[in-house]
Amino acid sequence: MLSIDDLTYRLGARVLFDKAGVFLPPRARAGFVGRNGAGKTTLFRLVCGEIAPESGSISLPARLKLGRVEQEAPGGPTALIDFVLAADAERAELLARETSATDPHEIAEIQTRLVDIDAHAAPARAGAILSGLGFDSEAQKRPLSEFSGGWRMRVALAAVLFAEPELLLLDEPTNYLDFEGALWLVDYLSRYPASVVVISHDRDLLDAVATHILHLERGKLTLYKGNYSSFETQRREAQALAAKAGRKQEERRRELQAFVDRFRAKATKARQAQSRLKMLARLEPVAAIVDDESLPIYLPSPEKPLSPPIITLDQVSVGYGERIVLSRLTLSLSNDDRIGLLGSNGNGKSTFAKLLAGRLEAASGHVVRAPKLEAGFFAQHQIDDLNERDTPYSVFAALMPAAPEARIRARAAQTGFSGARADTKVEHLSGGEKARLLLGVASFHGPHLLILDEPTNHLDIDSRAALVEAINAHEGAIVLVSHDRYLLEACADRLWLVDGGTVRAFDGDVDDYARMVLGRSGGEGRKERETREDAPEKRGKPARKDAGQARRRLAAAEERMQKLGVLLARVDAALADPQAFSRNPQEASRLSQQRAELAEALAGAEEQWLALADEVERASG
Repeated sequence: MLSIDDLTYRLGARVLFDKAGVFLPPRARAGFVGRNGAGKTTLFRLVCGEIAPESGSISLPARLKLGRVEQEAPGGPTALIDFVLAADAERAELLARETSATDPHEIAEIQTRLVDIDAHAAPARAGAILSGLGFDSEAQKRPLSEFSGGWRMRVALAAVLFAEPELLLLDEPTNYLDFEGALWLVDYLSRYPASVVVISHDRDLLDAVATHILHLERGKLTLYKGNYSSFETQRREAQALAAKAGRKQEERRRELQAFVDRFRAKATKARQAQSRLKMLARLEPVAAIVDDESLPIYLPSPEKPLSPPIITLDQVSVGYGERIVLSRLTLSLSNDDRIGLLGSNGNGKSTFAKLLAGRLEAASGHVVRAPKLEAGFFAQHQIDDLNERDTPYSVFAALMPAAPEARIRARAAQTGFSGARADTKVEHLSGGEKARLLLGVASFHGPHLLILDEPTNHLDIDSRAALVEAINAHEGAIVLVSHDRYLLEACADRLWLVDGGTVRAFDGDVDDYARMVLGRSGGEGRKERETREDAPEKRGKPARKDAGQARRRLAAAEERMQKLGVLLARVDAALADPQAFSRNPQEASRLSQQRAELAEALAGAEEQWLALADEVERASG
């Protein structure tokens, strides 16, 4: 299908491809991985013929139908559904000829071909793709010009998928999608009938979709069979084998050198010594397989934790002016909560996040915040708002006006910008580096509440793993909005669903939500569909949970119980003081109320732990 041979390409002084070669078999679905800036998007441009290689060749079958999402978002007065339908050039050309043709034979040929390509079912298929990507039937009739750039990029993706190219090239397609759209796309691509190469740092997509992993490292391309988890295993095994071979070779080198050193001066052994010298010269070093070091991500914890709850909402409504977006909000947020926020784009996730961060006032109801509550907010759109002439050093200097240069540079280095990188202008930073900078700014003061809205866009897989570690190490509360399923499963203890004009706790895990979303879309895109005969049998069987995931949730519930127990003990100790009520009645009353809330939370956590323990036992047994 796709053959790359001896490819060399330089970008300035940097070699992106150094005599790289690979063959992608037909109908392969390849996840294309590598560090940010390694040259993945450049390879797509080379394959599409937008730029020419310095040397080497890229071969594709003649008249291959190639599809790629354009970098520029489409616009204009064209309706969404019409723009997607126009992506099938043959169908559009045949329909145009049908209206102008007069020869009966030509008309018959056109109609036969339209039937062959199932042209009359095209509007329904285009509508289903747009629906899966978040556009309802009314939105599909609206012009492109009414939508923002991110939504128009979804339309561009829909058009490429509708055209069904024989080789589909996708560059971080989930960056434009919410969690629901990402679920749909993963399901769609897992059944795609032709070849796909997708640049992605989304582990769930790479595990569910990929039959191969194409790895770009140090200018070389290597194709691994299997999904991303299989690739990681194969790579670790290759690293272990290379290390073992290196140790054996070094041991052999020492033996040969010892013989030469011992017998070089002896006439009877001189010939053997010279022979071993030649053997030493022929021993080429074993190339070590070493992963590039991934910088950690630092999210400073609050200096002084606050007593829970840090935010309480009671029948709150919020919106913009007279337009109420969310209502009936009755929720509380503890000081160590990890909340995953679910819900389609446009349902009010950003509005709710702004309410929690204190950037929007409640239109009605009661919002109670803990005194001295500090909130940090990371939103993906803030990357576009960065001043391109700023540097990481100047950004942190503005946050530390009285600090000496050494302290400012130390803080920049802690965020991932050490040495000269701290003086690099924002315009020259990669998307991942900009995201790191914004994460450092959002968490600068060690917030008690950190709200992260799509923090993994532009981060490579290793950086996403570093973010998971940073979130789990943070000692404040965190609210996550993300399409990254791996991040949600690894970090979120509870899920809240923004839907139907309100926010409520979601009773289930990410797998349950995924099933609900795909089921709600009519099952479109299911890999395996239930038949009428076997559906009752399947419904009768309880779903088995993944034992490893259940154990992780059990450990998290146990840790939460311990934390609540410690907090309850502290409150009890304060209330045990005989003079507590006489010295400060208001504080004592607040502590009494807090104790009741903690006791209720602990009881709920114990019930959750018991349920999870039973779930682990069922999953394991």
